[in-house]
Amino acid sequence: MGRYVARRLLQMVPVFFGSTLLIFAMVYLIPGDPIRALFGERQVSDATLESLRDRYNLDDPFLVQYGKYMGVLPDGEEGFSGVLQGDFGEDFRGREVSELMTERFPVTIRLAVAAIIIETVVGIIAGVMAGIRRNSFMDNLVLVSTTLVIAIPLFVLEFGAQLIFGLQLDWFPIAGLREGWVSYALPAMLLAALSLCYVARLTRTSIVENIRSDYVRTARAKGLSGQRVVGRHVLRNSLIPVVTFIGTDFGYLLGGAIVTETIFNLPGIGRAVFDGVTQREGAVVVGLITVLVIVFLVANLLVDVLYGVLDPRIRYE
Repeated sequence: MGRYVARRLLQMVPVFFGSTLLIFAMVYLIPGDPIRALFGERQVSDATLESLRDRYNLDDPFLVQYGKYMGVLPDGEEGFSGVLQGDFGEDFRGREVSELMTERFPVTIRLAVAAIIIETVVGIIAGVMAGIRRNSFMDNLVLVSTTLVIAIPLFVLEFGAQLIFGLQLDWFPIAGLREGWVSYALPAMLLAALSLCYVARLTRTSIVENIRSDYVRTARAKGLSGQRVVGRHVLRNSLIPVVTFIGTDFGYLLGGAIVTETIFNLPGIGRAVFDGVTQREGAVVVGLITVLVIVFLVANLLVDVLYGVLDPRIRYE
């Protein structure tokens, strides 16, 4: 196991640099001058513009900019200072991006964790009930309801939920964090809605496939109860693809919260990325997405390690 983890960590290095280079390119190769856009219609001297471009390395070639940002090339008199040294730079107003992360990431992490818990618990329960009672009312209900949710765009669901459950029924707050954890309830349920449907369908399909297996018939022939057969044998093997989806989905939820946080006015990472894109704050966008890349890589590693926990037959060579 230790050698496998070490090998996977080494494999993460080129993936990390490749993904961050792609992100950096998409942000910094956009036509236009972000420094000029920062001042809008106001008249600014050329000396001021050149000074700001030099401060943020915008006059350097693209690969030099990337090397300085990552901390593999020296940045003037400051020496090596970049992502590899824990410095994600600063925005055009002089604020450190790391300070923004400290403020915004807790909000998004709470939202994503709540969504993961909802999609895991509800999705697995619904999938198991549909799988062990194939072609029953519960099975048809799960299939129809998940198809309906998948077919509706997320922003439509969120606006509709705000109108019905927030404004008309007054069950949940519809914006901000003024009511503490209750403020996360409705956006977390909606953020988890689409993933919940996939978890339920994936669990149902895995249950249906495994419940027909020879080892299940053997277990029943030995006199084991149906609950023990499903709980100890069928469910354990069926959860392997579900764990894969849930593990990678955590990263998607962190990044996909842009729409949800904007609609519900939550000051999280998604909202910060949206504001950074509209204001052309390249350091903010690249820094936040770089952290999300790290989350993806770590989540994938944890999922692979969990395979051996769920199925002892899996060995890491």
